[in-house]
Amino acid sequence: MSDTEAEMNEVRRAVPNVAVDGEESLAANRAFYGALGFEEVMDLGWVMTLASPAHPTAQINLIERGGPELVVPDMSVEVTDVDAAYEAMRLAGAEVVRELRNEEWGVRRFFVRDPQGKIVNVLGHAPVGG
Repeated sequence: MSDTEAEMNEVRRAVPNVAVDGEESLAANRAFYGALGFEEVMDLGWVMTLASPAHPTAQINLIERGGPELVVPDMSVEVTDVDAAYEAMRLAGAEVVRELRNEEWGVRRFFVRDPQGKIVNVLGHAPVGG
């Protein structure tokens, strides 16, 4: 990737995803990470994001197994241009686990497997008002 391409598609944040087993596990993890200073910033019922109030891009996702996600990705990476990231992964020969698509909660994303077999959720947020 050239310097120009790297500038055009920046990583905004990388977030570990923790698979949880139901509401009790979700509550226990929320309390555990809350004791470390994380606060809930998003809850869609099957996925909850906790973030540091002082550094909002320091985040953890709690994702319920058996929810709408058939596969719980190991991490999420937000980029400025998800379409370019998708094309870069395809050209690199990476295994795309879930094709690029728009989600009803305002993200465009795809899943890709890394060389260690970990599944990475690569996403971009839709522009506000668009």
